Amino acid sequence: MPVGIFRVCLVVITAIVNHPLLFPKENGTVPENAEEIIQKMKEREESLRLEKLRLEQEIAHQEAMQKTLEKAAEVVEESKEEKVRWDMWTALSMVIFLLIELWRQDFQEGIWQDTGGEEDDMAVLGKAFKGVAFPDKAVLASFYEKRILGTTGDMARMREMVEGFADDLLEALRSVCNRDADMEVEDCMGVGSMYENWRVRKPFVCDLIVPFAPPEPYCFRSQTWCSGDSFPPDEQGYGTIKVCRADEDVTGCICDKTKLGEDMLCLLHSQANTTRPSSEMEDLLCFKNTQYLDADQVMKWFQIAVTKAWNRISHKYEFDLSFSLLDSPGALKIKFRSGKSIAFNLTPVVQYENSDVYFISHFPRSGLAADLPSSTHWFLTFAVYERRFIQLVSKMLPANACHVSCLQILSFLHGKQCSLTGPSGLTNYHLKTVMLHLLQARPSQDWAPEKLEARLQDMLKFVEKCLHEKKLYHFFIGNRKVPAELGFPIIFQRAEPLNLFRPFVLHRDVYRKTVDTFHEMLRNMSALINEYTVHIPLAHTNGIHKESL
Repeated sequence: MPVGIFRVCLVVITAIVNHPLLFPKENGTVPENAEEIIQKMKEREESLRLEKLRLEQEIAHQEAMQKTLEKAAEVVEESKEEKVRWDMWTALSMVIFLLIELWRQDFQEGIWQDTGGEEDDMAVLGKAFKGVAFPDKAVLASFYEKRILGTTGDMARMREMVEGFADDLLEALRSVCNRDADMEVEDCMGVGSMYENWRVRKPFVCDLIVPFAPPEPYCFRSQTWCSGDSFPPDEQGYGTIKVCRADEDVTGCICDKTKLGEDMLCLLHSQANTTRPSSEMEDLLCFKNTQYLDADQVMKWFQIAVTKAWNRISHKYEFDLSFSLLDSPGALKIKFRSGKSIAFNLTPVVQYENSDVYFISHFPRSGLAADLPSSTHWFLTFAVYERRFIQLVSKMLPANACHVSCLQILSFLHGKQCSLTGPSGLTNYHLKTVMLHLLQARPSQDWAPEKLEARLQDMLKFVEKCLHEKKLYHFFIGNRKVPAELGFPIIFQRAEPLNLFRPFVLHRDVYRKTVDTFHEMLRNMSALINEYTVHIPLAHTNGIHKESL
């Protein structure tokens, strides 16, 4: 009971305390605050909704950007792969284009192709020249007799006159030189077409070489491209000449290769011997501050010496002597009072060891000749051995062999064509080299006089093959079949073959001009020969053919 009464009282008290009338001021504002709260809640809800929308838009935008970036990355990756593929195709296309261009330049000229003839044939006339009319034996024989054979006597008389004058001039040169300081000049030697009896075109020019040596106690020590040291391709065929004291070690002392201290002396060489004044070496015609012989200095000295020698003996002759060509320092011309003149070349050379190979200071210029690497590089000439080889082989050939006749006819035709269409990279020396190769390749009976036509065709085929391949090897360098009777230096036989047509690879414009000139010569061959050939009766021609049969 008391517990129940307590509970009733507690309820009543609670009701009274919580009755709104007991606190009118405080509880009267409750409804207004609720509305404000509700309004704020609605505004907050609206702001949250807007924020949500904004965030959803930003997320959508970021997703779109991400997708765009991913697509852009894919495009870039694809473009890179495409670019790599394109670069590869571009490079491959360029290589194919260059190969096609090289092939076109080589073959669009109508270059001849081998049709698989006999093994003796070096090449055959190509399709573009199958219609070329080749002169027969009778026409060639008449042409050779009327146009070429008559010049032999003129060459002999000119050689005799030039050699006699050159000997007198060199004797006077020795007398004006200082024997203790100047170079020692030896007797001259005749080389080239005039002394091998195949020169046909005028003016006739005698080529004389004059060996010289340094004064005592000096000597020349030479070094060639095939002596063991590495020479670049453009210096093959050249060598250098070092001026040394005769008592100097060939291999050189170690004091020349290492720097000794100021307080150290070489026990083999005194300071006076190892250090040469530059003026002394220049007096020995060396390049400045070196011991290497300078070709330009040699030619200046030689020209001055020849001028002094001529002033000493000019009163004995009834003609004038002068240097005729600026680009060929050894070119001299004899001028007679009648107006006639005789030209000849007098060129100083240095002997290679104890052989007949010579270092020549200046080589005759041609359309294919390249400039010397430097004035201390000397070209090697094998002209003496070439003349000896022709003389040796001629003794084994039939009487009146046609090898010289073939070279003369081809030289005449090519020279005549060059006079019409301009100079060519093909020179008479190249034609002679072709003849030397064929002389070694063919048996002696193939050079009988009645086989002139066949051998002339062989030479043309050989020239065509070499032009097509851009390869014509020097006859002596790298040729191990040189007859032992010549005494040719073994070092050059064991050397790598020297390609005389290498400049054609570097100068394609010269090559194209040369090929065009050669083809034009073939087309004009019959006309050029008929121009200098008298009419041959048909009966005489038939008689010649019967004799050949």
